[in-house]
Amino acid sequence: MAENELTLLYRRWLTEVWGGGRFDVSAEIIAADVIDHNPMPGQPPGRDGHDYAVRMVRNAFPDAIFCTDVVFSDGEYVTGRWTMIGTNTGPFDLYELPPTGRPVTMTGQEIIRVADGQFAEMWHSEDVPTMLTQLGLEPPRFAMRMAARRSARRYRRATAVTR
Repeated sequence: MAENELTLLYRRWLTEVWGGGRFDVSAEIIAADVIDHNPMPGQPPGRDGHDYAVRMVRNAFPDAIFCTDVVFSDGEYVTGRWTMIGTNTGPFDLYELPPTGRPVTMTGQEIIRVADGQFAEMWHSEDVPTMLTQLGLEPPRFAMRMAARRSARRYRRATAVTR
């Protein structure tokens, strides 16, 4: 595909699928066997997994608006950076959290390989720590220290067994 076609495809995916919850557009744009290199915990493979992630985010932030910050392509890959603005009025199933009612501004970016006019492979990163802070869900420092100590103990035990 031409570079400008891929950038338009990316913008359509971001606004219509993620921003609008249009799964008919997802079926058109996302390959059934798409490979997500950064899946969420519990996310199924393929387009079903992609749509699972969209549903989870749209459920937690039903008023989410996705804006493209930058997008460019070389004809095989398309990459973009976006900003999402939304209000957490639904449960966030990924973390089993009830809605907070708080507004959020979150950013993310992808690198996507396109084959036969569909997204075939995806690498992505979202600024989840900033989102959780905006939701007022920062863990207390003492809880983080305790979790770090527990993690270190488990790591030492696991590596002692392999030595």
